[in-house]
Amino acid sequence: MKKINQYVFIQIFKSCTLVFFIFISIAWLLQISRLFSYLSNFQVKFLDILNLSIFLIPNLINVILPFIVIFGIIIAFIKLDKDKEIIAIFSLGLSIEEIRKPIIFFSIIISIIYISFNYFLSPVVYDVYKKKEFELRNLINFDKINIANFIEIDENTVIDFTKDEKKFKDIFISFNDEYENQIYAENAILGDNENKIVFNLFNGFKLSFKDSNIEKLKFDTYKFTFPNKKNNYYSNLDKNTITFYKSIQNKDYKVIFEKIIDILLILTIILFFYYLNIKNNNYHFKRILIFLIITITVIIVHNITKNIDLSINRTLIIMLFNLFIHFFYIIFVKNKFI
Repeated sequence: MKKINQYVFIQIFKSCTLVFFIFISIAWLLQISRLFSYLSNFQVKFLDILNLSIFLIPNLINVILPFIVIFGIIIAFIKLDKDKEIIAIFSLGLSIEEIRKPIIFFSIIISIIYISFNYFLSPVVYDVYKKKEFELRNLINFDKINIANFIEIDENTVIDFTKDEKKFKDIFISFNDEYENQIYAENAILGDNENKIVFNLFNGFKLSFKDSNIEKLKFDTYKFTFPNKKNNYYSNLDKNTITFYKSIQNKDYKVIFEKIIDILLILTIILFFYYLNIKNNNYHFKRILIFLIITITVIIVHNITKNIDLSINRTLIIMLFNLFIHFFYIIFVKNKFI
C-alpha cells in the first residue's frame, strides 16, 4: 500500500476509533443505568452490576458498528476535504481511484471484525451475560430488601411491600395459577424453607378473577409459597446467544439469513458513501444528509425486522427489499442521477 493510501486509511481508522469510543461509552453507561435500576430492587451490589455490564460490550459493538462506519467515514473525509488534503492528492497526479484502495482495505477489516463479533464472539459472551444476570436476579434476599417496587419473582408472580425491621407491611402479591389472583395483607412474616420462599400473611384478603366474576376471600392468616429460584436451572433460547456455526447445525435458516444480510448491509453503507460523496469529491451538507437519512432508515428497518416475530419468508422479503433500496440508490448515484 502506497504512503498516500496508508495515510487515508489511518485517517479513516482514527475517525472510526473516535466515534467508537464515544458511542460505546454512551451505550455502556445507558446499559449500566438500566441494569442498576432493574437489579437494585434485588439488593445487588453496584460492583456486581458493573462487572455484569462488561459482558454486554461485545453485543453493544455488534449493534453500533454500522453507525461507527457511517459517522467514521463521514468525519474522515470531511476533514480531508476541509484540510484540502484531497486536492493535494489530486495535485500529485493521483486519481480518485487511488482512494478506493484504502476504502477496500477498510471494508475488509470491518467485515472481519463484524463477522468475528456477530457470528462468534458476541453470542458466546452474551450467553455468559444472560447466565450471570440470571444468577444475580435470582439471589433475592428478602431480609435485606426494605421496599419492594413490584419485584418480578417469576413470569407469573409479582410482589410489592414495605418493611420495618423484619416485619413486612402493606403486602401486595399478584400471581396466576388457574385464574388471575391478587392478595392484599396488612402484615407478613417470612418463613424458613430451603426449597421454597414462604410468606405468612396476616389480616388481608384474596381476589380471584374468574372469567367476568370476582371472588373475594378475607383471611386472618394465609400462607403463600413460591419456589426458591436459587434452585432453578438456567435455560436460554435467546437467538442472540446462538453462534453462526450453531445456527447451521440447528438449520435455523432465519438466523443464518439475518447474519448474512448484516454483513452485506455494512458493505453497502461503505459503497453508498463512496459513490455518493468520495467518487464525486462532494461533501456538501445536502449529500451528507441524503447519505445519513437513507442509510440510518435502512438500518432501523433492518433491526426492527430482526426483532419482530415474522416467518422466514416475510423476513427474507422485507430484508432483501430493504437492502435493494440501498443498492438502488448506489446505482442511481453511480449513474449521476443525483
